[in-house]
Amino acid sequence: MIKLLRLLKPYKFHIALVLVLIFLQSLSDLYLPTLMSDIVDIGIVKGDTQYIIKIGTLMLLVTALGTFCSIVANFFSSRVSAGFGQNLRARVFTHVENFSLQEFDKLGTASLITRTTNDITQIQHVLGMMLRLMIMAPMLCIGGIIMAVSMDAQLSLVLVVVIPFLAVAIFVVASKGIPLFKAMQLKLDKLNLVLREGLIGIRVIRSFNRTDYESKRFNEANQELTNTAIRVNRIMASMMPLMMLVLNFSTIAIIWFGSIRIDNGNMQVGALMAFLQYAMQILFSLLMVSMMFVMIPRASVSAARINEVLDLTSSIKDPVYVIEQVSSPKGYVEFKDVAFSYPGAEEPALANITFTTKPGEITAIIGGTGSGKTTLVNLIPRFYDVDSGSIQVNGVDIREMSQESLRAKIGIVPQKSVLFTGTISDNIRYGNEAALDEEIKQAAQVAQASEFIDGMKDGYDSMISQGGTNISGGQKQRLSIARALVRKPEIYIFDDSFSALDYKTDARLRDALRKEIINSSVLVVAQRVSNVRDADQIIVLNQGRIVGKGKHQELMENCEVYREIVFSQISEEEIA
Repeated sequence: MIKLLRLLKPYKFHIALVLVLIFLQSLSDLYLPTLMSDIVDIGIVKGDTQYIIKIGTLMLLVTALGTFCSIVANFFSSRVSAGFGQNLRARVFTHVENFSLQEFDKLGTASLITRTTNDITQIQHVLGMMLRLMIMAPMLCIGGIIMAVSMDAQLSLVLVVVIPFLAVAIFVVASKGIPLFKAMQLKLDKLNLVLREGLIGIRVIRSFNRTDYESKRFNEANQELTNTAIRVNRIMASMMPLMMLVLNFSTIAIIWFGSIRIDNGNMQVGALMAFLQYAMQILFSLLMVSMMFVMIPRASVSAARINEVLDLTSSIKDPVYVIEQVSSPKGYVEFKDVAFSYPGAEEPALANITFTTKPGEITAIIGGTGSGKTTLVNLIPRFYDVDSGSIQVNGVDIREMSQESLRAKIGIVPQKSVLFTGTISDNIRYGNEAALDEEIKQAAQVAQASEFIDGMKDGYDSMISQGGTNISGGQKQRLSIARALVRKPEIYIFDDSFSALDYKTDARLRDALRKEIINSSVLVVAQRVSNVRDADQIIVLNQGRIVGKGKHQELMENCEVYREIVFSQISEEEIA
């Protein structure tokens, strides 16, 4: 957690102010029992009303000062902790944005959400508490001991017995709670994962009548979290009754032995009252420390999880010296003996991949499920880095280019269409922030989306719900295509982006695309042969390797895998 506290640097002045104010508040709390003792032993015993009024007025002033310091300190400590939480969330989000897909696969989306929200909130709460208590608790404890000893050293022996007992109790309870706090955060990760899957897949769940199964799955994860929370709260809850029991017995002991000393003439009533208040301040300061021990273990677990994210660096980095000079035509892509394996995989996902695609050409990639089609196109924008070989764009190895400049040359339509909350216009403009309204409409027309957009009540200002759930799969695909088109990139990547379109729309879209992307190179991943047969180059993949390369007719003659794919689809169509 100490590592994260470096983010408090911008708040040094506020923290110093809080510490000074808490110091003054503690001094006022320590001064009040002494003044009360004087009122009893001098004012009341001697019947000096003027002295009582004088010291009483001073007590009111000291109380007012302490109250003012407390209010201002709480205000600034809340401001510091909230600002710290805001900055830490922003830092984690920015850091995570730079992760490659490999880091996302390692940590998991559900865990990253928990760490960015719940874990940071835990740290924020503890920080606010620490700013208020880390000065007050030690000051009240040490100052109370000094003042109590100055009142009556012999009676202070009661505290010598009590304080070590409390310290041991706090240590035992905290040591048992820390492992459970860690387990609780992991179970919270699991609950978030189940909840996220249930919400995203609600249509599938209902269509297969698996609502009861998912409810049971959620209840199990929820029950695990609840059981762990109950265990840790039982342990931590035992601290408060224990503290109060010790507090009450300490009060009885102080009054018992104090009354004996008063009876023997060794102590005055006012001094006993002041001693009792100092004893309460000492024990309450230990109670504050115990509260910190309740919160700090959980915050330390959360801090470790946040540090794990911040310490994890992306496996894909920009080169020290960026090469931007190009000698080849724009949009030129070349794979040279590329191999790639996913972490932990026994077999490579791709091996010996070599081909070239040029501006104005359409290169289609086809193959069976799991043959590596999507993996191949994900290597071009450096979502993953190759294990060996190289990928060149415009004659430059993509590892020698900055990720920003590389991706600026590429327009991607992913296999799963992703839209964002906002208007249709906003979603298309996502591909090019500077796009004019005319360019957005042109892209929509080419993508065959203008017809259904014009039919909506608000046209291009119509709202898209989260995940695009208020439009069909085909409409989402067309908007994703329009988003790539408005970018006007050098390289287009269509990853099975026409699967939700009917044949008529598909044909119109391809005809319009050919005119639009004439100066760019195009890579199309497809399942249907009808989508690739007119391509300038067809690459056939099988188990991560190229088993055929050429035009449709050439592959029909020379590639058995391609013939099998074609015949399987033709026979299905004929049966239909």
